[in-house]
Amino acid sequence: MDEKKEDKSAESLKNHIVYYRSLTKVISNIKKEKEQEKELAIKEHLENRIEAMEKDRKRIRDMFPEIKEEEWNGNTN
Repeated sequence: MDEKKEDKSAESLKNHIVYYRSLTKVISNIKKEKEQEKELAIKEHLENRIEAMEKDRKRIRDMFPEIKEEEWNGNTN
């Protein structure tokens, strides 16, 4: 099976940064929802979603190791 070559162009980086930041926001919202949830099964489901999104964020950071954490989070000062 052929592996897909990762696109590490400037345009890809820009798109991945936007996606990374959207994942960060969604994770934050899910964590808030999880805090309010009483049902254990739902809490576990929410935790699994968070873990999957965290793995995706790590995959993106690994694609562009030259980008600092501050840039991923929008703090470029």
